Amino acid sequence: MTEQFVGCTVSITCVEEIGTYQGQIVDFNDQKVILTKAFCNGVPHSSPRVTINAKDILELSIISINDAGKNITDAETQSRVIVKRPIAKRAGRSTSDFTPPPPPEVQVQTQFTLKKSIESTFQMEIPSNGRISSAEVISKTNQRKLTHRQRRNERDEQAFGTPIDQCLKQDFDFEKNLALFNKEAVWQEINSSRPDIVRQSESNKANKSRYRHDENIIESAPAAFRQIIVPCPDRTEYVTDDGLIIPSITLDLHRQLIGAADRFGITWERRVELFGRAGTEIILQLLGGGHRFNPNNAHQRPTVVALCGPHRSGAAGVNCARQLSSHGVKTIVFIENSEDVFLLQELSLYKLTNNKVESDVKNLPPVVDLIIMALCEENSPRTVTAVAKWANNNRAPILAIEPPSSGTPGVLSKYSLLSALPLAHSTDNGRLYMLNLALPNKVFLDVGITYRSPFGPKFVIPLHSNDS
Repeated sequence: MTEQFVGCTVSITCVEEIGTYQGQIVDFNDQKVILTKAFCNGVPHSSPRVTINAKDILELSIISINDAGKNITDAETQSRVIVKRPIAKRAGRSTSDFTPPPPPEVQVQTQFTLKKSIESTFQMEIPSNGRISSAEVISKTNQRKLTHRQRRNERDEQAFGTPIDQCLKQDFDFEKNLALFNKEAVWQEINSSRPDIVRQSESNKANKSRYRHDENIIESAPAAFRQIIVPCPDRTEYVTDDGLIIPSITLDLHRQLIGAADRFGITWERRVELFGRAGTEIILQLLGGGHRFNPNNAHQRPTVVALCGPHRSGAAGVNCARQLSSHGVKTIVFIENSEDVFLLQELSLYKLTNNKVESDVKNLPPVVDLIIMALCEENSPRTVTAVAKWANNNRAPILAIEPPSSGTPGVLSKYSLLSALPLAHSTDNGRLYMLNLALPNKVFLDVGITYRSPFGPKFVIPLHSNDS
């Protein structure tokens, strides 16, 4: 009866110290099973025949019955083993594969019959000391389960187990392989399929001069738009962030423009509020904006000193100090001479804030956050006063309001606030800002200026020197 199992491909699970074997049955009796083409734990066995004692077998399962009942000769036992199961790639191993099994229905049924016959043969003929109960078989099988680390190591061995030393003995010849690719022929084939107009366009591009990586920079001037045309422009032109050109005007044309504004009702009382509003907006940002004026930061209130002269620019400085005080800024107004009527009007309103008014430079604090410079206006005497020296020696930034075009004597301003259209200002006045006095176009046309507002959505815009 055991002859029908000869030729079957089986998998035999033995006790732990022996391992698991797969192979083809050559001989089968009550005490032993002889396999050929054997694998031990997935590795081809070095011996052509392997003998397994019945007492060492825990479980036996049939893999294939294609050669069942066929006598296996010695020549067949020495033949090459070919199976499809993936095995670890190690040096010296043979590849393996096996032919496809028969249809599942026939295979399952036949395997079940042969397996029952084998189990009954072992149970009847194996001695009592060699019999193993089903509970023991299950326990041994569970012990054979691989841990996560073992499975991971096995996968790594299968993927990376092949030695690569032999692959690194010879260097790759890049030039030889590159020469196999005829780039010119491929390019001609691609180019021949393109329309004539495309080839002509690329040919024109190739004829143009080529630049190195550090020369491929094409300088271009920013877009320049002239929306303002004046009858007698001065020597300097300015440009806004949007590329709009702002021409500078002469002092005489500036006075005509301010006189036309007074005639049309845009009086000084209206303009000085705009001066104070614009100056306050710039200063609040220079002092830190919302971070500095946070309600939780009241213990660090900034201090601003306004140095004002007896003229309209000085009055604008006092107005700016009053508006700053309404934002919680600690302000001090310094005045040496208060005989100007415009200055007296603003000073009376400023005193309502209960902030200080000083006339002695010695009473000014040594450290402040910002200085408003309104000591001089155009055509003022060119004298350096003691308060100008104090401002120039102070480390606080200086914002000048409508300063002389040549700068305040003895003072280097960091920022300057201008109205209407600018004069040709010196670099001593720092960065220039122009505020919108909201003058109607009729005012500009009255003095011969073609005007279109450059302010857009802003109330104050910076001016840059137009070097193009």
